[in-house]
Amino acid sequence: MHPITVIEILMSAALILILFVTAILMPAKIRKLSIIAAFSATVLILLFFTFRPFWIDYQVSRKTEQLNQYLEGKYPGQEWEVSRRIGRQYNPYHMMVEFENEKGWTYTYSVVDEKNICQSVWTPPEGRLPNEGEHFEHDDCD
Repeated sequence: MHPITVIEILMSAALILILFVTAILMPAKIRKLSIIAAFSATVLILLFFTFRPFWIDYQVSRKTEQLNQYLEGKYPGQEWEVSRRIGRQYNPYHMMVEFENEKGWTYTYSVVDEKNICQSVWTPPEGRLPNEGEHFEHDDCD
């Protein structure tokens, strides 16, 4: 398990523990309502951790489709492969593109939405400069 995930789970467990201890220490009149609120918060946190990976996968598939449409408009008739780095430490919305006609070059695109896509990183082969690539884009990312 990634350290970021461990920290998130520990912080959530601490929050849940604090909520339940606080609920138990409440006066008898509102104790039942406080325990229900703490239980509801626990369920919401569990739902968050359960559905977040599926939500990110859904967003990545949408953004990959948006990037493919962008590349089809910008480089018609060419072929490419889109991938991304896996792991919590990497932004899931940064897509790596390798063009079929330019082996050894990797262009990383930042995809915010269908209108806001730009190259943010270039990985040329050894001894080459990024602006020597056929698919190098000079646009700045906002």
